[in-house]
Amino acid sequence: MASSRLGARGQCLCLLKMRGFLLLKLLATVLAVLLFCEFLIYYLVIFRCSWPELKTPEAAGPLGAPKAPEPVLRAMFLADTHLLGAVRGHWLDKLRREWQMERAFQTALWLLQPEVVFILGDIFDEGKWSSPEAWADDVGRFWKVFRHPPCVQLRAVAGNHDIGFHYQMDTYRIKRFEKVFNPERLFSWKGINFVMVNSVALEGDGCDICSRAEAELLEISHWLNCSREEHRPRGCGDRQQLPASAPILLQHFPLYRRNDANCSGEDAAPPDEKYTPFKERYDVLSREVSRKLLWWLRPRLVLSGHTHSACEVQHGAGVLEVSVPSFSWRNRNNPSFIMGSITPMDYALAKCYLPREDMVLTTYGVAAGCLMLITLIPTGLVSVPFHFGHRVLRKFKTM
Repeated sequence: MASSRLGARGQCLCLLKMRGFLLLKLLATVLAVLLFCEFLIYYLVIFRCSWPELKTPEAAGPLGAPKAPEPVLRAMFLADTHLLGAVRGHWLDKLRREWQMERAFQTALWLLQPEVVFILGDIFDEGKWSSPEAWADDVGRFWKVFRHPPCVQLRAVAGNHDIGFHYQMDTYRIKRFEKVFNPERLFSWKGINFVMVNSVALEGDGCDICSRAEAELLEISHWLNCSREEHRPRGCGDRQQLPASAPILLQHFPLYRRNDANCSGEDAAPPDEKYTPFKERYDVLSREVSRKLLWWLRPRLVLSGHTHSACEVQHGAGVLEVSVPSFSWRNRNNPSFIMGSITPMDYALAKCYLPREDMVLTTYGVAAGCLMLITLIPTGLVSVPFHFGHRVLRKFKTM
């Protein structure tokens, strides 16, 4: 009797050890998958990105000495983050999408170390109708997701979801946005001029907000033209002279184009959307306003958002416009951002892709299947199909 009791007790202890070991394996697998999908994958993907190199011709300085290279500004451009609000934002959707953007942004800051970050509108999803309390909550979440060290500047332009379309926007919403983000329209750094346009206000119908926006752009145009002249004209006044460099234009709405038919790349618009005509003043700026911006500012590069897809378009006398895709999984399976190495006279751009959402979901699916196998194998339930298949094969061979 005693020996049988000891044997039963030993079997129970052995079973408990097996279950404990199985539990540890399950826990280790779950933690490893979470660590990979929620942290490591961002480092593995973004580590492959690098700043584009500028091919500047060598020039001689005074007395034949080599000319010192121009300082290069490392700028990061992203668009359409669409942080969800209190009305349409489900808590799980908020948690998932904001975590994705936070990890992507913080990893990019750590690995790439940009000097300035530009967000090209539609930062918030419900800024056009959010209450003061909801707006304050959205802004707090934004600064948590896109926190950055003091050595990195963050600039943003307004999008239609931040202040509303033309028929929704008002002075209150614009001031509320500008209170959070620097309202400065002309930004110069390292000899490079950036013009940040509120493209929502460029309706061209003569409304008060639109008239003020156009008057401000005309003043900026005049200031830029004065900086291009070797001898300062009389009408330029005593205002501080800007660097003699063609500006880079940053805005939310793209300049006018018929559609995305000529756009290519894995993050371009889907084939069923490429040939859909764009609506002026809704999908893109009007032809008239687009011509005005190119004529007034004479930019060397234009960057825009809004479409959530990538595109490169040549305007006028070879002015390149780059539409930056959305930064969020909510709008794209394969988000990305643009990296720019910029000098006063030249620039080079490169695209950095973020982890694909379907790749992360597939990883979770495969891991869940492996966990099921690990759980079922000790019970013998998994072995039944294998034994059945083995018997069928043996029977087939004997026949």
